[in-house]
Amino acid sequence: MNAPTIQIGETTIHALELPKLLNRYQIMPQVWRGVVIDQAIADIPCTESECALAIQEFERRYHIASVEAKEAWLQNHGMSLEEMEELAIRNWKIYQFKKENFSHKVDSYFFKVKANYDRAVYSLIRLKDSGLAFEIYFRLQGSEQSFAELAREFSEGLEAYTDGVIGPVTLAQTHPHLARILTASKPGQLWAPNQIEGYFVIVRLEQFLPARLDDIMQRKLLDELFDMWVNEQVRSTYKSN
Repeated sequence: MNAPTIQIGETTIHALELPKLLNRYQIMPQVWRGVVIDQAIADIPCTESECALAIQEFERRYHIASVEAKEAWLQNHGMSLEEMEELAIRNWKIYQFKKENFSHKVDSYFFKVKANYDRAVYSLIRLKDSGLAFEIYFRLQGSEQSFAELAREFSEGLEAYTDGVIGPVTLAQTHPHLARILTASKPGQLWAPNQIEGYFVIVRLEQFLPARLDDIMQRKLLDELFDMWVNEQVRSTYKSN
């Protein structure tokens, strides 16, 4: 019996070639991920009303508000209506799995990663010349010129175009040395030049915005905990195969 084939353009692919191709195109990890998730949610029930709500939420999320919009979405994604509804219900089941298995871990995980989500607004001037950096620092200390004026005139980074102001950005997005400075700062505190990545950096904290465990953050952390779990399951599957 001949193995089934798939025709893509002028290329014929035999089914037995698929694993090799999936590995070549680095798709196999996504396949394993999908299998792991499907196994995890297989026993999660979805009543008729829950399935209907799942589909409504899916359509709201993707702005499918009319028959025409639905037809366009299906065509763009190469799906049938049944496949779209199955995807919506799958997404709902995944969220239920996340809540059931990881909600109790969110609080402790938040305090573990909170520093990564704390945000800051700060003013910054960076220069290659240490002598000039200290001269500018002393001008700021003596209130001879404003931070904005000096940043526009002397800073050698993109902050020269924003009056030296950066943010709000998460501390995880900043250089670790700079993040430590900002964490130890009070609003308005000016720091003498620090050498970071080949520049002499003058920084002043303008505003510190601590992360809060609100609904958006809870959802984000649930996603992170779930992703870590799935990745571990995929790694374990690879090792055993």
